[in-house]
Amino acid sequence: MTQIVSEAMARSMEGSSMIRRLFEEGARLKALHGAEAVHDFSLGNPMLEPPARFREALLELLKPGRPGLHRYIPNAGLPEVREYVAAELKAETGLPFAMPHVVMVCGAGGGLNVVFKAMLNPGDEVISPAPYFVEYDAYASNHGGKLVRAKTLPDFQLDLGTLDAAVTPRTRAVILNSPNNPTGVVYPEPALRACADWLRQASRRIGRPIFLVSDEPYRKIAFDGLQVPSVLPLYEHSIVVTSHSKDLGLAAERIGYIAVHPGAAEAELLGNALVLANRILGFVNAPALMQRVLPLLKGESVDVSRYQALRDHMLPALEAMGYRCVRPQGAFYLFPRSPIADDVAFCRAAQEELLLIVPGSAFHGPGHFRIALCVEEAVIDRALPVFEKVLKRVRTGAST
Repeated sequence: MTQIVSEAMARSMEGSSMIRRLFEEGARLKALHGAEAVHDFSLGNPMLEPPARFREALLELLKPGRPGLHRYIPNAGLPEVREYVAAELKAETGLPFAMPHVVMVCGAGGGLNVVFKAMLNPGDEVISPAPYFVEYDAYASNHGGKLVRAKTLPDFQLDLGTLDAAVTPRTRAVILNSPNNPTGVVYPEPALRACADWLRQASRRIGRPIFLVSDEPYRKIAFDGLQVPSVLPLYEHSIVVTSHSKDLGLAAERIGYIAVHPGAAEAELLGNALVLANRILGFVNAPALMQRVLPLLKGESVDVSRYQALRDHMLPALEAMGYRCVRPQGAFYLFPRSPIADDVAFCRAAQEELLLIVPGSAFHGPGHFRIALCVEEAVIDRALPVFEKVLKRVRTGAST
């Protein structure tokens, strides 16, 4: 039979759809067994509603007498919104950000595709510490590039040795994600500063700048009073890609931005390429209504303490059972070590008990599994005995 989809897409579908398949399996199991019998931690779908001010701001924008709200706008975004974002970045970093350094995009996923479309030639390489978000491979290959993995340290912090070993003459960028999905770790400023120094050395070695692409949709979801450091003041060839899916609870609205360091090599040319990529990839422009609402939400955020409380509720309980997990400092995930070497087999055993968790192998972090803490505390309470049951089951099976 003739294959309808491309071979590349078929491979991507097999790998990247694992989480979505689990989510769909959860819906099927809930219909079969009842919602409270199924313990679904598969999908990182933000659970917190947007701040109350969001609804008020939308209603203000939709009042009669504002024609043109839904017409085409500049591909880079509304000038007044880009100026607002640039002013926020300038105030935070002290760098001379201005409107040309900002492009509004359709979420961080859209933004990363725009960046890679703008900068990658066929065969160019993007290095990512592993584990990492499952779709980075596809984002690079979408535009002729290749994702190269570099192992992290046992605590999931950056290992400059493995990063350096991954550099070749085709290296174009390094992508970082902090707080990290799936591990929840935050890269501290000394580590980022060391990474910046290494990037300068590696750039000189290969004879062209290696860009640092910082994927930051979780940057404001940080715990214990931690302030997640920005890469922008630390490295001149940096690009930030972010969204408001998590900090404002607007995941379905697909609103974010790209910020190019004002001192980056050929920053103006790169900015123009980003704008064109935004258009020709079919995004055209970020959602206009969501752009207009952002300046009206200055200082607003979801209640991050809710996610921290879920971490603090679930992690000690799992550790008391015997699970081992690097304590996440942000995002809304746990990434415990699998009690057996085969994390896929462990997650399959969990699914048989109606417990849905994602194998770490999906994130190139084998031997672990991911728990998405986007659930109510009652869901965790119902699930904890099941986690203990599965742990005992696989340990008994491993010892027989």
